[in-house]
Amino acid sequence: MSPRVATVGAARDRPCTLVVCRGCCCGNPRKHPGTDHHGQLDRLVATAADSGRRLAVRVTDCLGPCDQANIIVVRPSTAGRRGGGRATWIGWANGDDCTDDILGWVAAGGPGVAEPPATLELQFIRPPGEARTRARGRGRAPR
Repeated sequence: MSPRVATVGAARDRPCTLVVCRGCCCGNPRKHPGTDHHGQLDRLVATAADSGRRLAVRVTDCLGPCDQANIIVVRPSTAGRRGGGRATWIGWANGDDCTDDILGWVAAGGPGVAEPPATLELQFIRPPGEARTRARGRGRAPR
């Protein structure tokens, strides 16, 4: 018999969350002069506000892989976690097409619920800590 797991508190109904990097390089108009960084963030926040709490947006300082700016991390909802979804890092998230793909994916449920668009998968990157760990040959031990 498998143990019953109860999800408590805020984790019970956690929405899909976009973590938007706006550190040293991401959101920097000198690094990516043709990108409407403010417009992108405004659009993500507006979509979250209209989502009925199915989507949240958080802005953070530098996430690390500056050579792949702009970085957006898509964190799964509670349902997505139950479906095996994990945080997905997206690099080079600079244009309207990428923003459209991200918003379409999260509207469909995001990681663990819906498959991402194939064009968006081309922009998936490894989180910086995971890339360093794998490069040293020390992957995570199975649990």
